[in-house]
Amino acid sequence: MSTDLRSSPDYGIDAPAVLRNLFLFGTLCLLLGLLLPPVLHLGPVALITRPTFLIPSFFLLVEGFLYLLYVKRGKFGHRDRMLALHEWTGAEDVLDVGCGRGLLLAGAAKRIRALNGTGRAVGIDIWSNTDMGGNSETATLRNLELEGVGPVCTLMSVPAQEMPFEDASFDVVVSNLCLHNIYDKTTRQQALQQIVRVLKPGGVAIVSDYKLTGEYARTLKASGLEVEKRYSGFLATFPPLTIVVARKPL
Repeated sequence: MSTDLRSSPDYGIDAPAVLRNLFLFGTLCLLLGLLLPPVLHLGPVALITRPTFLIPSFFLLVEGFLYLLYVKRGKFGHRDRMLALHEWTGAEDVLDVGCGRGLLLAGAAKRIRALNGTGRAVGIDIWSNTDMGGNSETATLRNLELEGVGPVCTLMSVPAQEMPFEDASFDVVVSNLCLHNIYDKTTRQQALQQIVRVLKPGGVAIVSDYKLTGEYARTLKASGLEVEKRYSGFLATFPPLTIVVARKPL
């Protein structure tokens, strides 16, 4: 008989292959810079090894540590910044697009619970392990239980471009580091149109990513939403993330 001794939520490592490669290639460049002779003759070419390998090593390892800091600590602050962009009443119906292991979903549900509200929080995902280490619906359910918000939350395994919800179902739609993983632009546009469709008049979509945010903003604005962008820096998130805030007129 096994016992799960974990008593705190585990929100995993975002894009674990990226983190691994930053440290792997950074360490490799460091070793080459330290162990190779200062000048390496490759036929007629004289390679000056120290700057050739130590400079990229420095940048790769710094980026690796900044990214590790984000996945272990920074993403919690970023979640709070995203959720603070809406004035909560507790009555909100919330959708988290690409909920992963439930960081944003649990955060929204806890705000509803703190206000003794009647709202609900729904998370959709396809739970890819490429995008997040140890990603699974079971792991997400476990985190929601540990956060004490299981009864407020519902999980559904559906892609963002094929949402099954009725029109105008949600007061708040949130998404972080999800939509760029839809590589086909047409499909990505469909996902954005689904966000517009399920958002209630007067509702807000809060979408964060490290790239393609200009595309998100243009698409949401073309759909009639009022759009603004908020920026973070290297000290807040790595890579720096941009938040697109889109409000649907009444």
